[in-house]
Amino acid sequence: MIRHDMKPALAAHRFGLGEPSLDAMAGDAQGWLAAQIGPAEAQRSTGLELASGLEALQSFAQFQRLQRQAVRAAAPVAAGAEMGGMAGAAPMSDERSGEQQFVQHFRQRVQGDVRARLATAALSTQPFSERLALFWANHFTVSMAKANTRGMVGAFEREAIRPHIGGSFETLLKAAVHHAGMLRYLDNDNSAGPASAFVQRQARRQQNRNAADPRPAPRVTGLNENLAREVLELHTLGVAGGYTQNDVTEFARVLTGWRVPLGELANAAPGTPPARFDPNWHQPGTKTVLGRRYAEGPEALDAVLHDLAQHAATARFVATKLARHFVADQPPPALVARLEDSYRRSGGDLPSLYRTLIEAPEAWSPQPDKLKTPEEFVISTVRLLRLGDQPFLRNADGGIALLGQRVQAAPSPAGWPDRAEEWLGPDAVWKRVEWATRVADRLGRQVDARQLAQASLGPLLQDTTAVQIERAADGPQALALLLLAPEFQRR
Repeated sequence: MIRHDMKPALAAHRFGLGEPSLDAMAGDAQGWLAAQIGPAEAQRSTGLELASGLEALQSFAQFQRLQRQAVRAAAPVAAGAEMGGMAGAAPMSDERSGEQQFVQHFRQRVQGDVRARLATAALSTQPFSERLALFWANHFTVSMAKANTRGMVGAFEREAIRPHIGGSFETLLKAAVHHAGMLRYLDNDNSAGPASAFVQRQARRQQNRNAADPRPAPRVTGLNENLAREVLELHTLGVAGGYTQNDVTEFARVLTGWRVPLGELANAAPGTPPARFDPNWHQPGTKTVLGRRYAEGPEALDAVLHDLAQHAATARFVATKLARHFVADQPPPALVARLEDSYRRSGGDLPSLYRTLIEAPEAWSPQPDKLKTPEEFVISTVRLLRLGDQPFLRNADGGIALLGQRVQAAPSPAGWPDRAEEWLGPDAVWKRVEWATRVADRLGRQVDARQLAQASLGPLLQDTTAVQIERAADGPQALALLLLAPEFQRR
């Protein structure tokens, strides 16, 4: 049985993002958490423009247009040089590599997105809601590590994730899968049915091509299964969810036609939906996914997503991930069962799951099993020291990348790992020590780490840690000991 006075500290650190003082809960930790259930708050822009998905795509189209113009401008210069002279002055060439130009083109937009995400988390008065937004953004990963989503990950999170974390899982799932960021990230933009009008037209062009024609043969675009596979494996049923390769292929055929026509969007009016259904790319005929038949056309996608959201395997998979994220790397079976039952009884109502989570006795075990990710560690440090958005004005990610986690740039569609063992390698631990030491050297003389430890950790603070901080040689050492203490590193 957990002591009542332990709950505020667990609420702050296990379910929230850390608090400089536990007084905000007024002795009602569960009520404090329950009051935060709902849509995520609007992100703070912190001085840099936050683009919509459409604006991010238009920026991508602009970069492509500039690159084509540069190629055309360079061609006459090259031809003139070969002939031994030039008719006029040559345009200045950009000596940066194509990759460098690409990164620079999106730099301000990417920095704005990263800064907004971190500043909002650091300043939020609804840290449980913010943790849920971060959790779901990782569950439905779209990563700027892939070039074709550069500059639009923030828009995906603001448009598809944050408004829907307080609704149903089905609504959240549909918003994520339909978003242009997800369609581009998992290559559905280039997926066409083998019998679609587009592919058939491409095949005829290839057949009719003159053998003497020096131009490259038109590429026949085929079916891409990436999005279908990840929706089944990572977003809904899970790897043990009972689907087959045939289900992946059939679902991929359902998804054909859902595209992001970049050329058409270049000059589109504000508010134009970036993603749309193109029947010319869609595989005709009915499809069978998990034993159910779906008619040809755009309505089939939402029908499949509805059935996936209501599937028993999805209830189990989502319940397990929530319990693992908030409570333990090996989640208590009883807690998973409670969450799974809540999901099934409510039809995937997310607020019902959140309430079940914070009311479950297993969720309040005093043993801190979870380790903060680098992003959580930096955010909780900023909140502890009441630094607001200042650390992210100088360096958009606050140094998180140096700790091994690039914000909004997960290495795969599976997102960032959620188990302590993934973040406890010797190099990773040493980087935390270096980062904490630098912070402590700068700010340790401006704060009382001894008082902070008591106010922020409360009964979680162990006597041995309190004594070490008390006996520190100076303020910087005391703050470093607090930031590196197991009670602060774990949640």
